[in-house]
Amino acid sequence: MAHEITEWIIRLGVLLFAITVHEYAHGRVAFSLGDPTAKNAGRLTLNPISHIDPLGAICLLLFRFGWAKPVPIDLRYFKNPRTASFLVSLSGPLANLGAAFVAGIIFRLFLFPSELYITLLVTFMLMNIGLGIFNLLPIPPLDGSHILESFLPYTALQKYREVGRYAPVVLIGIFLADRFLQTGIISAILYQPMRYLLWIFSGLWLR
Repeated sequence: MAHEITEWIIRLGVLLFAITVHEYAHGRVAFSLGDPTAKNAGRLTLNPISHIDPLGAICLLLFRFGWAKPVPIDLRYFKNPRTASFLVSLSGPLANLGAAFVAGIIFRLFLFPSELYITLLVTFMLMNIGLGIFNLLPIPPLDGSHILESFLPYTALQKYREVGRYAPVVLIGIFLADRFLQTGIISAILYQPMRYLLWIFSGLWLR
């Protein structure tokens, strides 16, 4: 029982870090490109409370894949909206993958014989890798959808956004099916990339 409580505390702490660094990266890059919207909305902060989306946080805790409250962006501030949107959208997942990479270096160089220490580092890497990869999927409202939009011609973009209105419902349906019907959809798409990145970053291979 104590072990399970410890694991949940670790996962909650890592979750708060992962979503905070993810959304802060979005806001910081947008601000550096001339958009003060996130700053004016109080989102250019490392306070995790400002970035939590309740549903996304629950999904991340239960399934290890989820999302945070999107940082507000106003494309009118950008000189090149498409390029800026691409950079802002990419920055969040890269922040998570970068954090996992640093943790992997620590794991390689400073591996202490402590179960709590190892659990913390492995959980940190997996949740940040999972959040980073998951958000790169081209499914609205994930970052990958905005990255894809940066390359679509106008006609295709409009159709993509029309279809994308139903994507969150489909996404939640996939989560529920994966969890309760054991469909394995999420694992089939994301588990292998997570394993390989974990191995590249830390040298640890999950079976």
